[in-house]
Amino acid sequence: MGPTRHDLLTIGQLAARSGLAPSALRYYERMGLISAERTAGNQRRYARATLRRIAFVRAAQRVGLSLEEARTALDRLPEDRAPSTAEWSAVAVTWHERIDRQIEELELLKRKLTGCIGCGCLSLSRCALYNAGDRAAATGPGARYLLTQDPAGGPEPGPAEGTG
Repeated sequence: MGPTRHDLLTIGQLAARSGLAPSALRYYERMGLISAERTAGNQRRYARATLRRIAFVRAAQRVGLSLEEARTALDRLPEDRAPSTAEWSAVAVTWHERIDRQIEELELLKRKLTGCIGCGCLSLSRCALYNAGDRAAATGPGARYLLTQDPAGGPEPGPAEGTG
């Protein structure tokens, strides 16, 4: 049996309860993160369980997961009720590796920044971030020197380290 008329929320009510703008809710719907029923007048009506799904997406974003990753996880959870412990555990396990990788990247970033904090980059011959002649462009987009590791797991030396 589906939700009754009293269990359904308008987009305005859902926005107020979730803290998201109606435009964000429509975007979440287009992405397949949430779904709505339509009234005879084509107005959206959301089940109260949608609030749980939105909270899940926002929690995923806070730990750095993409909306696509959140959608993949939500696809494995029931849409109309709270997930069981087993259902939730199956999803949580898939996130552990992703979150562990993110923690490793942040720890590496922290270690590399420690030497730079307060230095004002006055020692470019030892700076792990120095990019003379834009050499980093050849290695691809993004923070090439901050988020790299050598095969042993330690930080790689910066491009100019040891040349001073």
